[in-house]
Amino acid sequence: MNLDPRPSVIEERLKGARRIIAVTGWKGGIGKSVTACTLALLLAKKGYKTGLFDLDFAGASDHLILGARGLFPKEEKGLEPPVFEGVSFMSVAFFSENRAVPLRGANVSDAIIELLAITRWGALDFLVLDMPPGINDAALDVMRFARKAEVLAVTTPSVLAHDVLSRSIELYKKLHVPVIGVVENMSPPRARGMRAGPGLKKGADAYLRFDAGLEGALGRPAALLKTAFASDLAMAAERLDIFAAEIC
Repeated sequence: MNLDPRPSVIEERLKGARRIIAVTGWKGGIGKSVTACTLALLLAKKGYKTGLFDLDFAGASDHLILGARGLFPKEEKGLEPPVFEGVSFMSVAFFSENRAVPLRGANVSDAIIELLAITRWGALDFLVLDMPPGINDAALDVMRFARKAEVLAVTTPSVLAHDVLSRSIELYKKLHVPVIGVVENMSPPRARGMRAGPGLKKGADAYLRFDAGLEGALGRPAALLKTAFASDLAMAAERLDIFAAEIC
């Protein structure tokens, strides 16, 4: 008999989010976290009540991308995420003191389930999840508990990244998880509108150009929103109907 009350608690915690967008990718260094952070900032700028949840225990970095320092959630019947640049933000980095978290297997899953259970989001138009990398126990647990989640997949022009992406998307489809679309990051101009590679069954749904100025904007949300990357992501979100939602 399973006496763990957390699944029902998680359902209650997440029910106030109208849309949950799980930004995911299956290779390192593809820009998943930058995409999640920038999307959250774009949504907040449009007036949406937005939350951002960094669930990447192996390499939490959203706090660095946002430049969110000196924050900590309030404790009241759970944890209430602090608001930064209009975004309610929760991250494992609040508890790890910016160190690597030495957790393995079931312990990672348990920690993620615990964070999902104790975090109080309230009413949100969007909750953006920066997903654990790959498709492993942790990622599958998030999708199991965040039942309304829709996947926004990030890849790069690499044939290897496309091949892993195609296999992963097929698995999500078998699990009946809706996929909003695929964005190809660091895309060269010649690749846009073309078949992205032999590993991907179709070209990406949107292309984010390689932006040499992106690195210098990290840690500064106002500068980040002025980058070509943010401009391309905004157009991709429009194309994928991510912005098509009523405001709370």
